[in-house]
Amino acid sequence: MSTTGFTGAGLDRADHLRLDAEQLAALMANGEARLLRLAELDPVLDEEGRLAWGALAEAEGDMLFLGLDEGVPLFAPLVRTEALGRRAWSVFRLLSLMSQRDAAIWGAARSLNEWHNRHLFCSVCGTAAVVFRAGWGRKCPNCGAEHFPRVDPVVIMLAEHEGRVLLGRQPQYPAGRYSALAGFVEPGESIEEAVARELMEEAGIAVRDVRYVTSQPWPFPGQLMIACIASAESDALRLDANELEDAFWASRDEVRAALAGDPAAPFQAPPPFAIANTLLTRWSADASEE
Repeated sequence: MSTTGFTGAGLDRADHLRLDAEQLAALMANGEARLLRLAELDPVLDEEGRLAWGALAEAEGDMLFLGLDEGVPLFAPLVRTEALGRRAWSVFRLLSLMSQRDAAIWGAARSLNEWHNRHLFCSVCGTAAVVFRAGWGRKCPNCGAEHFPRVDPVVIMLAEHEGRVLLGRQPQYPAGRYSALAGFVEPGESIEEAVARELMEEAGIAVRDVRYVTSQPWPFPGQLMIACIASAESDALRLDANELEDAFWASRDEVRAALAGDPAAPFQAPPPFAIANTLLTRWSADASEE
């Protein structure tokens, strides 16, 4: 069974230490403590393609406590950056070189950094908030409101019809790339309702029997991707040109060819660390309806 990207860090997040100033000081004084090296928000890799780590003395300003790696404290710098909302394409090449565990560790650090940079001020009274809970929150010194990192739920789904699945592409995708359709879950909406709404809005198709498959954190900037498969009542499409440049129905053989990197495949598959790749891999391996 394939696993999703940005999972499998295997760290003890040690939540019980985040408010313990004495224990945190001891962790930072630990000679084995390591600081994740970042280039802005992007990962820095060593000569062997692994995450690069340094000493805590390299940090300037606040640090984010990532957790314990077999007892070794891991931290990341809190980076002040103007590069928020930047498309992920620039780091995809690096991610293709990284192990899944390294990608998961870096992904958590990036998401935390993105959240801090987007929540510098208290949303209640507007006062500049300060970092607390070892980087896992911000607190207002004026009104006392506490703010914590959040993830935005996003459904990503395959609509299935007579042994084929619907794939689409947006204009910013690399040439030939097609993927599963996706969209944010809206307030007052279930996962199943979000899947049905997004497929109707983007492709004009009605679906039923929504089935959950798996999930993935996505650190651009901080989503929880919820992968599903749904049964389409028809294969007739009505595309929303504001959302999709193109879409088509792909067979299992076509999906398998794309996942294998076959140059004769009708589309280029999403990268392995994207949950759309996992979703297509699992769907293409299910021969129960063939």
